Amino acid sequence: MNKNLGKVISAATDGACSGNPGPGGWGGLIRFENGSVEEFGGFHPATTNNRMELFAALSILKKLKELPRQQNLKIRTDSQYLINGYEQWVFGWKKKGWKTSSGKSVLNKDLWEALDQARLSGVNLEYVKGHSGDKDNDRVDQIAVSFSKRIEISLSSSSQITYE
Repeated sequence: MNKNLGKVISAATDGACSGNPGPGGWGGLIRFENGSVEEFGGFHPATTNNRMELFAALSILKKLKELPRQQNLKIRTDSQYLINGYEQWVFGWKKKGWKTSSGKSVLNKDLWEALDQARLSGVNLEYVKGHSGDKDNDRVDQIAVSFSKRIEISLSSSSQITYE
């Protein structure tokens, strides 16, 4: 990504899966002060929708770490699982040795640990209702679904095909 685009002003992520479990995809986008948009996504041959949601957020956080960003940046997502896990549940899971309140092992622990380690000060998640006409959420959904179904999609600027 070109770092001369100004600060990041917004970001969005989504995950998709055909079959759940099945082939999955994720999508992300970052908007810059100068109006530019960077879009990217990836594919995994055998995964779940929740894993793709988490992987999308992790990918965005890794990219944002290297970029100048506005204060109190929000990453928009339609995944309550991601938001609740990232903002609330993970702290309890860590205290309980990665066990849920019912004593079961936390699903997707590897990605939750990576997300927790990738936290960025001043960057938070924001819920947006899926398929509600939110331009960025609709776009990252389109990217994620295209990757999950291995349908070619044209992305703004650069693309990244990642195998989890």
